[in-house]
Amino acid sequence: MKRPKTAAERKERVAEIVSALDRLYPDAHCALLHRNPWELLVATILSAQCTDKRVNEVTPGLFLKYPTPQDFAAVKPEVLALDIRSTGFFNNKAKSVVGAARRVVGTFGGVVPRTMEDLLTVPGAARKTANVVLGSGYGIASGVVVDTHVSRISQRLDLTKNTDPVKIEQDLVKIIPQERWIQFSHQMIFHGRALCMARSPECEECPVSPLCYAKDKRA
Repeated sequence: MKRPKTAAERKERVAEIVSALDRLYPDAHCALLHRNPWELLVATILSAQCTDKRVNEVTPGLFLKYPTPQDFAAVKPEVLALDIRSTGFFNNKAKSVVGAARRVVGTFGGVVPRTMEDLLTVPGAARKTANVVLGSGYGIASGVVVDTHVSRISQRLDLTKNTDPVKIEQDLVKIIPQERWIQFSHQMIFHGRALCMARSPECEECPVSPLCYAKDKRA
């Protein structure tokens, strides 16, 4: 398709992309199993360089063993590392989780904070993690979660020319309506897993393809 030239044309194209994702993934949601914001924070920390599937295999038993932030705060990182070994980078993750627990318990009374500013003071909670917790844990649209799928697809769809996640988020929040930020991230992640893979994207099957002019487009 031809690239839109005017601001109105670009806005219309973004709206069409959002509508296409709505039709494709109306029930897109956070894939990490959790019952509350604290469990989501832990699961998100564990998901770094690890599949959600693997994290979901580990966390049920983990939360049974350590039911509260206070329980995590009391455990030694080297002990916790053994419980999360299969998620990879387990020593660093254990330090982050225990550090997060101690911060949440010691500073926030055992309750995961509800603002980006406060969450960024929690060990292991960079901006992506904070957006996940605020969005899927509290329903607060503080920004757009930018993971590898969102990054890749946003570049392919020319929604950004940046490669840095923070700059990609800054571009996306300018063009995606705020009430769509949370769901948009989920839908992009679902799309990245279902059709718009890093290797061999299934462009022929993709309803968003007419709106896409990626260099590696296969149709």
